[in-house]
Amino acid sequence: MTDSSKTPSTLRLRLAVLILAAGEGRRLGGYPKALLQQNGVSLLRRFCKSVTGFSPVETLVVTGFYDDQIEEEIQSTNQELHGQITWVNNPNPNAGQSSSVRLGLESLKSGYDALLIALCDQPNIGALEVDALLEQFQQRLPGQEIILPMVKGQRGNPVLFSKSVIDNILAIPAMACRPFMDQHPGLVRTLESENEAYVLDVDTSTDIQKLGLQKMNQ
Repeated sequence: MTDSSKTPSTLRLRLAVLILAAGEGRRLGGYPKALLQQNGVSLLRRFCKSVTGFSPVETLVVTGFYDDQIEEEIQSTNQELHGQITWVNNPNPNAGQSSSVRLGLESLKSGYDALLIALCDQPNIGALEVDALLEQFQQRLPGQEIILPMVKGQRGNPVLFSKSVIDNILAIPAMACRPFMDQHPGLVRTLESENEAYVLDVDTSTDIQKLGLQKMNQ
């Protein structure tokens, strides 16, 4: 998707991107999902390239397990994109995804209007899916501060949050996005979609084969 396809209001929106890449990949036999490759390109690099057209004010990756390998891939991606992808390491990734989310929220440094929180293992998420979320954000009604994709009743990712709702989350010690959404359903605007990219991720070796992915150096 090119910049010319976006509305002027979307182009003016200051977007920050938070990518969660701290997991152990235990069901893959212990492998970093962010480094799975699609057509020779890691999922992490592919996603970072897909959002460059939105000119994010900040792209932050939360690492944990396999931090050295993933941070090396971030540095390589930065060279290719001439970008400013940064990272923060979760020293206790065993504490779960919510701890990585909280650390990421606390580590963002740029002023932004909306924050996209994305998983590192959704191979079919790209500019089209992100743009659909941003369009819903522009069309939201007063009081709607979160854009959540839904596919046939299943919650999807990535999820888009207004800056004000992130500030509210950060004001509550140890709060993360998922429980806050559950406690404040009135803030959520759903994007009802048949696009299964929002709910498709990689959990097992079978998923790798089904999605045509490869482990790096294989």
